[in-house]
Order: sequence, then C-alpha cells, then structure tokens
Amino acid sequence: MLDPHAAHRPVPVAVLRILVVLTTVAAALGGTATDGSAAPFPGALTAGPELFVAPTGDDANPGSIDQPLSSLHRAVELATPGTTIQLRAGTYAPGTNIRIMKDGTAAQPYTITAYRGEQVLLDGENLPHTPAPVDGSIPNLERGVLHIEADFWRIVDIEIANGPYAIFCRDCNNNLFDRLVTRDNYESGLQIQGAASNNQVINLDSYGNRDPRKNGESADGLAIKEGSGAGNLVRGVRLWNNSDDGFDAWEFLSPITIEDSVAWGNGFNRWNLPDYTGDGNGWKLGGGDEDLPAGHVVRNSIAFDNAVGGFIDNANPGRLVLDRNTAWRNGRVGFDLADADAELTRNLAVQNPTPALTGTSTSTGNSWDLGGDWPLASTDPSRITGPRTADGEIPSSDFLRPANGADIGARL
Repeated sequence: MLDPHAAHRPVPVAVLRILVVLTTVAAALGGTATDGSAAPFPGALTAGPELFVAPTGDDANPGSIDQPLSSLHRAVELATPGTTIQLRAGTYAPGTNIRIMKDGTAAQPYTITAYRGEQVLLDGENLPHTPAPVDGSIPNLERGVLHIEADFWRIVDIEIANGPYAIFCRDCNNNLFDRLVTRDNYESGLQIQGAASNNQVINLDSYGNRDPRKNGESADGLAIKEGSGAGNLVRGVRLWNNSDDGFDAWEFLSPITIEDSVAWGNGFNRWNLPDYTGDGNGWKLGGGDEDLPAGHVVRNSIAFDNAVGGFIDNANPGRLVLDRNTAWRNGRVGFDLADADAELTRNLAVQNPTPALTGTSTSTGNSWDLGGDWPLASTDPSRITGPRTADGEIPSSDFLRPANGADIGARL
C-alpha cells in the first residue's frame, strides 16, 4: 500500500501557475462539454468587475487591489453577477461558513479564485461541527466551508481543509469546480446533491476526508448523491485516502459522466476511528435504499489499492457504461457489476482477488474475457500521484498500461 502521507498537494512553479490562471482556465471556461454542447461558462476569468480579499484587508474597504476586503463573506455579499472575487495569498479561517445563495447567469457567472495562482487556504477548523459528535447531525446551512445553493458559480484554484464538508452544493446548477484541493475535512471533500444539473468537477484533488460522527461511513473524496439532474461531468480528478469511498453516487438517479480520473487508498482507518464502517471503494456507482437505476458512464479511469472494490454498481440496476478502465490491487474485486445492466468494454483487471463480477451485463474485450496473464508496463504510481502539470492535468505515464501494448485499460 502507498504511504498515506507520501502524496501532497501539487504546487506548480509560480510563473506557470500565473499562466494557467490567465490562459488555460479562461480557455476551459469557454470550451465545450463532453457531449459537444456549449460549456456554461463563456468568457475570460476576469471579464466582469473584480473584488479583492486579503488576510490584511478590511471589510470597510472598497475591495480594490490596493484596498482589499478582509473576508470572503463580505465579498460574496457585495458581488453582483459577473464579479470575480480574487483571494490574495494566505489562510482564511472563518468562524461561520460562507453561504452562496444568489444566482449568476450563463453570460455573467460569479467567480471565486486565487489571485494569479497565489496559495490560498480556506481553513474550516473554527466552524461548528469540526467534528460533529458520534451519531450527530449537521444542519443543512452549516454544511460546507462553502455552502452553495445557487447557479452559475465558478470556484477555481483554491484549497479548502478542516471543514464540515469543504464544499456542499445543494440544488445547484451550472457550476464549475476547477483545480481545487479539498482535504482533511470532517465529511466529504466536495458533495453535490438535490436537484443538480450541468455541474463540472475538473482536476480536483480530494484526500484525507473522514467523518468521526459516522465512524468513517460517509466521508468520500467526491460525492454526487441523493438527487438528480442531467449533464454532470467529472474529469481529471484524483481521490485518495478518504475514509469511505473515493467517489459515491448513492441515490443520484441521473447519468453522471466520469473521465480520465483516479481513485486509490480509500476505505482504510487511518484515524483510529472506533467501530470503523468505511466502505472502501474507488468508484461507487449508485445504490440506495430502493436501488433505483441510473446509467452512469465511466471512461479511461483507474482504481487501485482501495480496501474493497475498484468499480462497483452498489446494487444499481441501471445501464452503466464502463469503457477502458483499470482496476489494480484492490482488496476484493476489480469490477463488481453483478446487479447492473452494464456494458463493459476494454477494461483491465489485474491483481484483484476477484477480477470481475458481471452478472447479466454485456462484457466484451475485457481482460477477463480475453484470458491470460496481463503484465504491466509500470506499477510505479509516483507520476500519476505526484504534482500535476502546469495546466492542472494528471501527468501522463505508463502506469498500469499492458506491457504488450494491447488497447485495453486506462491511458493517463
């Protein structure tokens, strides 16, 4: 298993980070979605008015770069559609969470970002429920360092830690979460639920999240759960060392698309929580009290060294699609799609006690269909788990690619 402390937040060099903010993000926000439709974030990152916030600022200031505000609370209050809130370097430790309850528009979205790639940490340790008591509950509005019930917001290039969730997004649509780090929170790093559509989670790193109040059962790296809504996209995320699962789509009844992503090391009790109940899957693709169907899609993604499963349907009977994914060295099973009506093509399972459980799913061209041994070009995860590239992507490597060059499994 990997050392849980071996991977740290990727920090590209300062000049490259500045270029990323000024060019790459702006291009991404004006790009197209996976299905070819227009992405909901046109225009440059700073196309509208700007407000500046700094740890040394004052909320009586006008919020200019020379006279910044001191709190994100005040900046959110003052912002109008199209405003970009620029956070200057430093740690912000609010005593109450930041509640985002007003909508932008497709033409004038709101943005919260680090100024020119400076290092910004929103530290939620001073908030209530850090942690909540065992079997306790967290009131809806107190969930998240950022609590979002709004549309057309862009949260870009900041780190959020030690909160009762880092970001909790309920009944929220057309939002972008780009190049965030959500770590060491007392619930899931980023959770989207309720009536939620057309949200994009891009190049997220979410790790070390745990929930003492449920003995590890609920804290995932990324959760899109308990709701419905079309067009939600997950791309380029890394989810590791979370107490429950890397990704959880429990009771989310509309298709979610997942691409080019990795989940590892989830489901181990790294915090000595009593009566530990973490599930330990890389990608949990549904499930629920009624096990209603949802046709999630997972392409070109990896699950390795998770406590239990790599990719599991969790009793979701829906039309799941899994194409060119890789499961390696998970604790019990690589691909568990025994309950789904799934389509499995060109997936690779190596060194899992059980390669795949497919039930009545369609299984074509996968490693277990083809048989034989599958030596790997590399089992060294250091590049894929190390610093991201200058544009925020997961570095490319031969990690877990078939040594024979077969067109099967993920290519990251």
